[in-house]
Amino acid sequence: MNASAPRARRPRRTPVLAAGAVAALLVGLSACGSSDDSDSSAPAASEGASAGAFPAKVATKFGEVTVDKQPRRIVALGWGDAETVLALGGQPVGASDWLPFGGEGVGPWAKGMYDKKPELIGTMEPEFEKIASLQPDLILDTKSSGDQTRYDTLKKIAPTVGVPKGGDQYKLSWEQQTTMIAAAMGVPEKGEELIAETEKKFEAAAKAHPEFKDRTITIGSRTSEGFGVYVGGTGRIDFVERLGFKNNPKAEAQAGEGFSVSVSKENLDMLDADLTVMTPIGIPATDIGDDPLYKAVPSVKAGNDIVFDDKDISQAFATDSVLSVSYALEKVVPLFAEKVAK
Repeated sequence: MNASAPRARRPRRTPVLAAGAVAALLVGLSACGSSDDSDSSAPAASEGASAGAFPAKVATKFGEVTVDKQPRRIVALGWGDAETVLALGGQPVGASDWLPFGGEGVGPWAKGMYDKKPELIGTMEPEFEKIASLQPDLILDTKSSGDQTRYDTLKKIAPTVGVPKGGDQYKLSWEQQTTMIAAAMGVPEKGEELIAETEKKFEAAAKAHPEFKDRTITIGSRTSEGFGVYVGGTGRIDFVERLGFKNNPKAEAQAGEGFSVSVSKENLDMLDADLTVMTPIGIPATDIGDDPLYKAVPSVKAGNDIVFDDKDISQAFATDSVLSVSYALEKVVPLFAEKVAK
């Protein structure tokens, strides 16, 4: 059990819309109206795209995907995919809201970036008919479960950029996500610029806080089902390692294919580290902070812990997109610095 992930996020096999049904729906749509470049309802192409960037080729777990021309109707299904498209100057016509934020389906760090609210699509079980009705010319599912059946169904609707090799179960960094989506959109240079700018922010934060260097850290969460800790290969751990921290070695020793490992109440000392950081998921923050067993963890007892009670901060930390990590750096680093003795 991955106690650190809410039940709604757990990958499971998605129901499949039969290929014939998808094809029939697409035929019906094409009869009603064209989805080519003459479609006046399509958003404008991303600024800065070069005609020389097409055809674009993107390597994925499922093979190389070719995007023949500038995508104008993008459906962004993966965790953080929509925010990445916005950061690169695009406007998704459909998007999945994973956390969920509600409204336009993005966090406050992306507020006001949409010209028009996208059609919101399901996360674990996307409505394939709704996706097809949007007449996409590109589907993004880069940070996802990596499920073959899900991918096979989506690619029948439009060219689909799925997870990269080794990226199953949402194990995709914001750099990989930005690079893949920028390539598919025909703006690879803009992707490189965004990555470079964000890396400089991490470097500046690490330089400003040498006390983080080689300190151990536990990044965990609690849901109604129990406690859990995150392991390497995930966005949260990548974030803190860039700042100089080392992930909890006890957690790493138990890492499997998932992005977290569960921790029983009898074994909560596993949360102990130089700094312990916890996020409540679907429960009040007090359910963590007031728990007597949690209070008995050595790092917690010493006051070297943080329980996120600000939803925006915890969601920025969880989203791990090129937009959200900058917000998280601004908000989270000062909290870490208060707890780590210089």
